[in-house]
Amino acid sequence: MSKGNTYENDLLKLIFNATAIANIADNAGSSPLTSLYVSLHTADPGEAGDQTTSEATYTSYARVAVARTSGGFTVTGNSVSPAADIVFPAATAGTNTITHFAIGTASSGAGKLLYSGTVTPNISVSSGVTPRLTTASTVTED
Repeated sequence: MSKGNTYENDLLKLIFNATAIANIADNAGSSPLTSLYVSLHTADPGEAGDQTTSEATYTSYARVAVARTSGGFTVTGNSVSPAADIVFPAATAGTNTITHFAIGTASSGAGKLLYSGTVTPNISVSSGVTPRLTTASTVTED
């Protein structure tokens, strides 16, 4: 089974830009999310994981909120990328090797994991390092 390309793009726009899919889905819930939360991970959180699975632990780390709009995410050709670099807090202590990122529904705790992917090259975090995901970071629906 496979989704059609137009629908794949529409699905990404629904999730990342809060754009309705005509006659199928809308964003009119009683309190739809206005942001998604991007997290960093030291291993693949996997399909059974949540936002806390292998999440970064360096001191001052926090998930970053990104607006569910075209100003937050760019959706084109069945792929989504951040519209601007996603900059995480600089490490003030501790070390992590960041191998994966994830996009989920919660600012903290075990939120629903929507998508995850690899970070290439890995980011070695230590005191003073400011991790960032660039606009070249992508999620593809296929």
